[in-house]
Amino acid sequence: MNEENSYFKSSNPIKGVYGDYIVTPKDKREVLFYRLSILFCGLFFSLGLFQWFTNGSSQVWISFAGLGISLGLSLKWIHIYLRPLHQTLVLFWATGCIGLVIVTYHFGLTNLISSLKENPKLVFLVGPLFVSLTGIGFKEFFCFRRTEAIGITIFIPIAFIGHLTELISEKFTFSLLVLSSLLLLVLGIRKFNLPAEADIGDKSVFDFLERQRKLNTPDIKTN
Repeated sequence: MNEENSYFKSSNPIKGVYGDYIVTPKDKREVLFYRLSILFCGLFFSLGLFQWFTNGSSQVWISFAGLGISLGLSLKWIHIYLRPLHQTLVLFWATGCIGLVIVTYHFGLTNLISSLKENPKLVFLVGPLFVSLTGIGFKEFFCFRRTEAIGITIFIPIAFIGHLTELISEKFTFSLLVLSSLLLLVLGIRKFNLPAEADIGDKSVFDFLERQRKLNTPDIKTN
């Protein structure tokens, strides 16, 4: 039998704030899936913008769909201490997906991007999808102080708010989105240089918060 890949072996006991913990093979697989999801977010984002610039917007919906799916998967495997924050990001993602379906239903797949371009107020429908992406960028900057992460956190909101209010030009908005997509791609690539334990965080904190949540949740008694 071949020896298990060392990446997926359980870690040695690690001292946490609320006690020792071990990073399991399951934890490491979740980290790998999270990193791959972030990388694919960057790839689909960049590919969609490149296709828009070179061949028009008729087929950009494919990359848009890929971005939404990979973003949803990254939220599934992300590790965030505060459950309400995690749930809020998932809610924004789900709201944005619903908004995307509504826009697609009314304008058609091939007219998705052109409709968003010509009707700035439609940002209210699909914008929440990118709010969740901005939240991931903020989380990555807060935890790892990566320059590319703070770039995502700043440039995406500026691009969408600027387009919504029509205070910045279309060319500048597109440039901000391109820069954001490239920074996201860099973030996705650079994450593979980190040990899996870095993305897991302090598991003793997760365990402590989960115990506190259960203690604060009243039991439902039935007669």
